[in-house]
Amino acid sequence: MTTPVIGVLALQGDVREHLVALAAADAVARPVRRPEELAEVDGLVIPGGESTTISKLAILFGVMEPLRTRVHSGMPVYGTCAGMIMLADKILDPRSGQETVGGIDMIVRRNAFGRQNESFEAALDVQGIAGDPVEGVFIRAPWVESVGAETEVLAEHDGHIVAVRQGNALATSFHPELTGDHRVHGLFVDMVRANGTAESL
Repeated sequence: MTTPVIGVLALQGDVREHLVALAAADAVARPVRRPEELAEVDGLVIPGGESTTISKLAILFGVMEPLRTRVHSGMPVYGTCAGMIMLADKILDPRSGQETVGGIDMIVRRNAFGRQNESFEAALDVQGIAGDPVEGVFIRAPWVESVGAETEVLAEHDGHIVAVRQGNALATSFHPELTGDHRVHGLFVDMVRANGTAESL
């Protein structure tokens, strides 16, 4: 697989910015809202936004169960901020009726870094990203309270876990799509490409 096709779950949140970042990282990027669109991509980004709203819309559009099936079958997936919450096996403080896709053995705390007016940026050393630190943009961001034995911690900020990976699933508390630095998206594109290559052997 030379140019993977990667979807961005386009139900709510900063979809356009992820489409731009993925294209800059040498992927074909498409919005995904329906099960038939999900079936046509090699990997998927779940963007930031409001995790409760994304959860409800995913159920409404009939995409939640197909998404769970593909993620648990090994499709590469990357969640940022609310997307991280969607990939958590457990939320510490879920809203009523809130569901997740799961796929990463972690417990997350919603809005852990504070409200919208407490948003901030921080330089982060992210495992697997060479060169200068990654500039992390944190907006009503979660953090990871704890991880299971199979989950790899990629970055921390002030003693809190803000980036993780488990197999083909990647998640960050922060928004790399807002900075113009496409290295995290490049890491995910490489994950998708490697997965596609393995399947074609």
